Amino acid sequence: MRIREVSRTELSVLRDIERAAGECFRDVGMPEIADDEPLPLDVLDRYRRAGRAWVATDSADVPVGYLVADTVDGNLHVEQVSVHPRHARRGVGRRLLDHLAGRAAATGVPALTLTTFADVPWNAPYYVRCGFLVVDDADLTPGLRAVREREAAHGLDRWPRVCMRRPTPTTAG
Repeated sequence: MRIREVSRTELSVLRDIERAAGECFRDVGMPEIADDEPLPLDVLDRYRRAGRAWVATDSADVPVGYLVADTVDGNLHVEQVSVHPRHARRGVGRRLLDHLAGRAAATGVPALTLTTFADVPWNAPYYVRCGFLVVDDADLTPGLRAVREREAAHGLDRWPRVCMRRPTPTTAG
């Protein structure tokens, strides 16, 4: 598996990956999430042009997962990470997260953050296994509060959600 920047011609593939990955939410009683539209092409292209969009590819260099990130309060914020179900449980998501953590560490960014569903097995419990910790609501930064408010306006607060943080390793020297 290779992690690389996404190309402009692959943006629609990212939407296909997100749609396929979203189908799993039907199995846990969240069909509204499965039916939610993926990020629009112009938004994905903004991430690509900003250098904040990566894909994990198979041996034929075809994307099987992707991650896009924002900067929120000085940290890299995982806006979306999706893995096609045919490639799930093979470490693809973890490799994408580790890639982002490596970029963060290399540029002095102190942490990765994300928001996710608290009780969905491949959400918060998975991210804990990837080194993320739940951030207490009282400790949310202004940017994370704004993210949560946008999510609530989109209806995502119908299910318990949490903010999470993963410190990046510091380099000795």
